[in-house]
Amino acid sequence: MSQPSRITVVGAGHVGMITAQKCAEKELAEEIVLIDVLEGRPQGIALDLDQSAAVEGWGSRVVGTNDPAATAGSELVIMTAGKPRGPGMSRSDLLAVNGKIIADVARYVRERSPDATVIVVTNPLDPMTALMRAKLGFPARRVIGMAGVLDAARFSWFLAEKLAVGVADVDAMVLGAHGDSMVPLPRATTVNGVPVPELLDRPALEKLADRTKNGGAEIVNLLKTGSAFFAPASGSALMAKAILRDEKRLLPCTCFVNGEFGFEGVYVGVPAVLGRNGVERIVELSLDTEARIAMQKTVGAIQKDVDALRQLGLM
Repeated sequence: MSQPSRITVVGAGHVGMITAQKCAEKELAEEIVLIDVLEGRPQGIALDLDQSAAVEGWGSRVVGTNDPAATAGSELVIMTAGKPRGPGMSRSDLLAVNGKIIADVARYVRERSPDATVIVVTNPLDPMTALMRAKLGFPARRVIGMAGVLDAARFSWFLAEKLAVGVADVDAMVLGAHGDSMVPLPRATTVNGVPVPELLDRPALEKLADRTKNGGAEIVNLLKTGSAFFAPASGSALMAKAILRDEKRLLPCTCFVNGEFGFEGVYVGVPAVLGRNGVERIVELSLDTEARIAMQKTVGAIQKDVDALRQLGLM
């Protein structure tokens, strides 16, 4: 009997739980494995989701487990486990604790699912993606960070709200690190094909870009006891679908650049075509001087965190 197609979602917190639900609803694999170190939590969530399938009608089965053996042979692994930010914390404050979690997960993914593509959601996103790739030893095209999709979604929503248009018509592009130094690109952002600089003046766009940069912190400050989960889960499921169904979607993702945009050997948010092979190719955009300076700054912030991981002995 052949093994069912399998996705593993690591971490049964809010992001992982909703990611597993979205993957099941989209029937991206026959089996969605939800794994967590807390006994009973992934099992309870899986049972609840499987019972909801009787109402919703999806065919995927969700399996909750604490045993890495249950993840063997996964086509795709979505890494959501980690400590979330609290009010006043930066994503970089999580380097040490979440770096250790990444290292532990990479060990069993490497051993049990050597052909998997891995999507990293754990913060701080860009250095955690670099760490995951280092620990896995997989080709860089198969280790991708989910950041740009989320940041672009936030930029899209803020623009739609400001312009009083349907958010489905807004197609935003955000490059760089998933953090305060990210680089929203208004000139590469459109509303049903119309560039947003033709719809809003520069001060208004700068204000919305700043709100996008602080979009995660805004939610953290409102929630007070956690961070965003619905939009990150949606972004993860979108990327998973693009990869597993070989959709060749052009999406902003955290990818390993090898000369693109003038940077070498670093994971950073860039436009990439996602398909069955993971990152099929990176698409280079022409950047103006301001955007190039911003990209230099954001890569510097990422490299600082990667250097900190090395000092901690994690890389």
